[in-house]
Amino acid sequence: QLVESGGGSVQPGGSLRLSCGASGHTYSSNCWAWFRQAPGKEREGVAGISPGSTITWYTDSVKGRFTISHDSAENTVYLEMNSLKPEDTAMYYCAVRLNTGCPTFPRDFPYWGQGTQVTVS
Repeated sequence: QLVESGGGSVQPGGSLRLSCGASGHTYSSNCWAWFRQAPGKEREGVAGISPGSTITWYTDSVKGRFTISHDSAENTVYLEMNSLKPEDTAMYYCAVRLNTGCPTFPRDFPYWGQGTQVTVS
């Protein structure tokens, strides 16, 4: 089970740190990723990180502003979000993939959290 936290409401230019913890499974070999979905829009990949942090990816709109990281000891993935913009407003979801690779499409991730709302206004 994946549980996200850290969402909230901030003004443009503000920062938030999202966390996603895994319970009941170590997810020791996998890809962790953050996705977001705004009302009326498709779910899109925001950032992903592979085991050992050998691979990371970011969607273009967040490069230089967001940072994804993984703490293996805590079995937790983080998304540090800085210089937030109104267009970052969305429900943010954590997802895990156990197979090889670290793709960017939601369909490739079988395990999902319940989401945490981020509002920038």
